[in-house]
Amino acid sequence: MSAHLLLSAGRGPRECAWALAHLLRRLEGEATRRGVTVQRVDAVSGDRPGTYRSVLIRLSGADVEAFAASWTGTLCWQAPSPYRSGAGRKNWYVTAQPPPSDAPTTTFTEADVDIVGCRTGGPGGQHRNKASTAVRATHRPSGLVVVVDDERQFSLNRRIALDLLRQRVERGDEAARRAVTTARWRIHDDLVRGDPTRVERP
Repeated sequence: MSAHLLLSAGRGPRECAWALAHLLRRLEGEATRRGVTVQRVDAVSGDRPGTYRSVLIRLSGADVEAFAASWTGTLCWQAPSPYRSGAGRKNWYVTAQPPPSDAPTTTFTEADVDIVGCRTGGPGGQHRNKASTAVRATHRPSGLVVVVDDERQFSLNRRIALDLLRQRVERGDEAARRAVTTARWRIHDDLVRGDPTRVERP
């Protein structure tokens, strides 16, 4: 069993990034005691050494779902600021939420492409009009379709069509990855201060 959590300091002051580092260590210590393995998958550092704006972790082990649930929500690190002497505030908030799933990567293979010859109109003389030198290529997994009639030879048009489909599939995968990244960053804006799920102290 495994689960993922994204811990985020949101857009809070630098103390929140400091609090996240402490809460992460506290989470990792409790995980060790309960037989849960924690792997840091990705991290965005804060502006001070040893602090984090966000950390994506993978949890694995027995009863991992209950452990993840106990650390999901608004987390509070209750301690004086290490950066501002005399500051009255002692509560620093972090959010921990399951992240959006990674976008799957499409493996492009020619076996997934249906290619048929076709005729297209436009300039090119009688040869283009009479011979099926144009190519219609369909990538079945994604539904992408391209029609190529740039060349007078079927084999050349076929090669161009495959290259075009490969590029469009790759662009689609990249757009999907960007969408997941954007969705993860939106978690930062969901931080609700107050009424924390957990309050931890030094």
